[in-house]
Amino acid sequence: MVGGAAMYPSKNIIENAVNSKDHTTLVAAVKAAGLVETLEGPGPFTVFAPTNEAFVKLPAGTVDTLLQPDNKPKLTAVLTYHVVPGRLTAMDLTRMVREGGGKTSLTTVEGEPLIVTRAHGHLDVTDAKGDVARITIGDVMQSNGVIHVVNTVLLP
Repeated sequence: MVGGAAMYPSKNIIENAVNSKDHTTLVAAVKAAGLVETLEGPGPFTVFAPTNEAFVKLPAGTVDTLLQPDNKPKLTAVLTYHVVPGRLTAMDLTRMVREGGGKTSLTTVEGEPLIVTRAHGHLDVTDAKGDVARITIGDVMQSNGVIHVVNTVLLP
């Protein structure tokens, strides 16, 4: 269950995300960026999916500005910064952090790295600016990947 909706492993990332009440801003952004078809594709993808509350934490007006047609390239960059090629479960991420001596770097579809660490039983994802997103719900399995719900929007 994510955002009050059942997540079905037989459905793709978009088919599941559109039902989550906690991800309406993310879904609207994905549609505005023209990424629906991509995230319905075969993947596999690992998506760090910010909640509506995560978007609210951004400076006032940021979301509205990103959703304007003129800002589609910036919006696309922000969204693809939340996607990593492959199907990386929480167990995979934990193993990679352990093997990396306490952290691992993931190259996003956008091209910039995210750093994953583990502290106090939680996996955290740090963006290029040093902001940290905690995985609040991990391993939401999809037919074309996996979603990890995060509490902060990551910015390249």
